[in-house]
Amino acid sequence: MNKKRTYGGYTMEELRQFVSDDVPEVHDEDNPPLAPEDWKNFRDVSELPPEILAAFPRTKVRGPQKTPTKVPVSLRLSRDVVDHFKATGEGWQTRIDETLKQAIKKAG
Repeated sequence: MNKKRTYGGYTMEELRQFVSDDVPEVHDEDNPPLAPEDWKNFRDVSELPPEILAAFPRTKVRGPQKTPTKVPVSLRLSRDVVDHFKATGEGWQTRIDETLKQAIKKAG
């Protein structure tokens, strides 16, 4: 039996096609590509009328930001540290930041 091995449901040939430079451009009639002039018509979510915002209750509108006080980083932590902080619920990354700040103060 000549069964092709798949990776995430794709054959190796299909995966190679995804990353090759000669992938044909895909056109979706429901989601056409945006032209540069289309971007000038976009508006910030804060400019939407209240009745439209009400239809999307999870949409958060942020006010103007102060100068950033945090820097995005990629950090590898041990599984037990991540599990511990995630178990404390939402805001676990902020709590890691606070714990590290305390450690800095303690170390002097």
